[in-house]
Amino acid sequence: MRKFLASVIDVVEVVVIAVAAVVVIRAFLVQPFLVSGTSMAPNFENGDYVLVDELTYRLRAPERGEVVVFRDPQDLSTYFIKRVIGLPGETVKIMNNAVTVTNAQNPNGIKLGEPYIPSGVMTSGDESYTLSSSTYLVLGDNRPLSFDSRSWGSLPAKNIVGVVRVRLWPVNEITAFAAPKY
Repeated sequence: MRKFLASVIDVVEVVVIAVAAVVVIRAFLVQPFLVSGTSMAPNFENGDYVLVDELTYRLRAPERGEVVVFRDPQDLSTYFIKRVIGLPGETVKIMNNAVTVTNAQNPNGIKLGEPYIPSGVMTSGDESYTLSSSTYLVLGDNRPLSFDSRSWGSLPAKNIVGVVRVRLWPVNEITAFAAPKY
């Protein structure tokens, strides 16, 4: 009987440690998300399953071009996936199907080359956004069908959950992601 109780206690210990490890990992390090919608097509499709790194942005700020998951500024219970285009303190202009960023390093502005945008997809509108010291401009890769900063304004830094690191599903499209270099 003692042997049986010792075995049960060992199993309970393993289960408790495993559950604790999963809780810590999901709460502070990595979280899975399911992509819903076509605003990031063709780079991320409806039904893609991605892993979001929640630790990196505790150590550094988001970088231009990174794909992030964040809480909707208008409804914190909803999550979106978009690409970081404008950084705090910058002015971003969308004009003639081009995105131009003006900042301290580029006072005359620099036109972004956006290789992740599918050919033929137009960046509509002529708009300008000046970002505060704690906000970002995020846009979907499928610009005509994206509900993004053009609709609701700049994204507060506190709403950003993390950076997308890996697509796990579908299996034939497993991919690790890094920010594009501009």
